[in-house]
Amino acid sequence: MENQVTVAALAAAGLTGPMLERKDDTSGANQSMMVKDAINNIQQTFAEFRAKNDERLTAIEKKGQADPLTDATLAKLNEQMDIQQKAIDAMALDLKRPQLSGGSKSGNMSVDEQKHRAAFADFFRKGNEDGLADIQQKALNMGVGMDGGYAVPKVIDSQVASLMQNISPIRSIATVVQTSTSDYRKLVNLHGTAATWQGETSTTADSATPKLKEIAPPSGWLEARPRATQQSLDDGMFDFEAWLADEVATAFAVSEGAAFINGNGTNKPRGFLAGPAPVATADATRAFGTLQFIASRQAAAMPSSFEPFIDMIYSIKAGHRQGSNFVSNSLALSAIRKLKDADGNYMWQPSLIAGQPSTFLGYSVVEAEDMPAIAANAFPLAFGNFKAGYLIADRFGVRIQRDPFTAKPYVEFYTTKRVGGDVIDSEAIKLLKISV
Repeated sequence: MENQVTVAALAAAGLTGPMLERKDDTSGANQSMMVKDAINNIQQTFAEFRAKNDERLTAIEKKGQADPLTDATLAKLNEQMDIQQKAIDAMALDLKRPQLSGGSKSGNMSVDEQKHRAAFADFFRKGNEDGLADIQQKALNMGVGMDGGYAVPKVIDSQVASLMQNISPIRSIATVVQTSTSDYRKLVNLHGTAATWQGETSTTADSATPKLKEIAPPSGWLEARPRATQQSLDDGMFDFEAWLADEVATAFAVSEGAAFINGNGTNKPRGFLAGPAPVATADATRAFGTLQFIASRQAAAMPSSFEPFIDMIYSIKAGHRQGSNFVSNSLALSAIRKLKDADGNYMWQPSLIAGQPSTFLGYSVVEAEDMPAIAANAFPLAFGNFKAGYLIADRFGVRIQRDPFTAKPYVEFYTTKRVGGDVIDSEAIKLLKISV
């Protein structure tokens, strides 16, 4: 599949006229120019947003309330910035998406991988299972278990994983491990080991015994059922590998994105908001696995000052602070965009680099729509080092079954992947709770 920015993405980013006329030119220079123009547009939108918000604050100071028209304009500008940022992210993803088809890729594969790819193509397009069954049987004899269906070639599986990494918000910031078993376990040190100082001739004492806890991330099967007509499969120009990777990765990323935040751990990952009820106590006295929250100091709204956000940042240990991110949905993001410091500077800034998130108080903001809405006692914002705090366990290999009967005239491809997830360091993630 060629790297091509869609008209819809360009229009959503505010690019019209001559820019849209270049949509069929896929040269790197023109694509980079499109991304640059899109970034300029979001900066212009934010400048308009700042001006309108200043008007709003002035009206509140003079009249005690904001003008409804100003609030409505701010809401529209907020929505426009969200659309523009998502379009920029889509274009950045398109720019770094590798081609799957073509001889250049085949030259980097082993002989076995090339045979697997050719047999899979025959199965995918025509339903011929003979060659693929032989290859999978050989893998089974070498100790790879069979879960039903056929394993997709490594090149497609890697592309699915790459796309999921870019689409799924929590996956993009968490630790991801590949495992060959569905019963993955990890030992976590609860920081019980202590070192002691000794004199040259003094009696050596044993250090404290390390406290270890075994984490077994709950997991489940992700399922997608992309469909294509037999006519399209027979078309030699149809890039089925890229189509399958796109369809499956998008479907998987949406489902797992919700599970990594709110999943209950039953046949799916346990989300970081689904563990024991968060408490206000600090790390030293809080039970392992329980997250700490910082109160918003507002009964039913986001903070009106920076203090709760600063408290969130500095409640994280210094070792975790570097590499930390804010995670919020668009409604919480719209609230923090309006905040200014004592000198009148806005502390939220749009991204200046394609593929990089916006920042708040100098930390990246990852937008995840599955975060809770702003309401009393809700947790609409998280901050932390998710690489240290949350583990995603992928059982290596996407599997697929071909079904030409259920959805005629379409051929349905029943595609599965096993994924698990859980919190592994509850000191590395903090939550904002809407409460006084």
